[in-house]
Amino acid sequence: MNNAGRGDRGRLIMLQLSDSAFPTGGFAHSNGLEAAWQQGEVEDLAAWLEQLVWQTGFSALPFVSDAFDEPASLRELDARCEAFLSNLAAKRASRLQGQAFLAACAAAFGEKRLEGWAKRPFHHAPAFGAACAALGLPKREAQRLFLFLGLRGSLSAGVRLGVVGPLEAQRLLAKAAPVLEAALERCAAIGSEDAAQTAPLHDLFQGTQDRLYSRLFQS
Repeated sequence: MNNAGRGDRGRLIMLQLSDSAFPTGGFAHSNGLEAAWQQGEVEDLAAWLEQLVWQTGFSALPFVSDAFDEPASLRELDARCEAFLSNLAAKRASRLQGQAFLAACAAAFGEKRLEGWAKRPFHHAPAFGAACAALGLPKREAQRLFLFLGLRGSLSAGVRLGVVGPLEAQRLLAKAAPVLEAALERCAAIGSEDAAQTAPLHDLFQGTQDRLYSRLFQS
């Protein structure tokens, strides 16, 4: 396959991974938005989403990046991610999404390494990075896609919770593009050893998910 052919295939894979129909289980999670909303702590959804993007950039993207660079270190990075995540809801969500993402990629693309990885519940961020590397995607595009999917997932949760309407959600998604690019530029080179929490309240709210009286999402 020539370079043009590889590039076309990579773009098609990116489109498939970004499709909301790709079955990774991400839409079962709100990234803490449901708990924060129920407790009256989301006065400005756009500001909440901006904090989420930066939080993802500093806390999860480093694991994506390291796993992309060294897929063979997936087990070690998974253990480091387990130690980094601070609440049970986040740990559970991360493992469920990681395994679902690997299983979906293995089924869709037939990559042998993905089939092996999908047999155990790796955390989402390192699983995402290793899978994108195995599929031959450009690192920068894989990093951008990870940030985008996290942002879109929370906005989708906001629509189903009634926090925002579908058209307004699309406006907010478009408006957040410069924030996403800024986070990508700032965080793309950060390694997992330097991962950090930048929005601790988001993490605390997510940790209360299991104590909500009624809930739509797992996290």
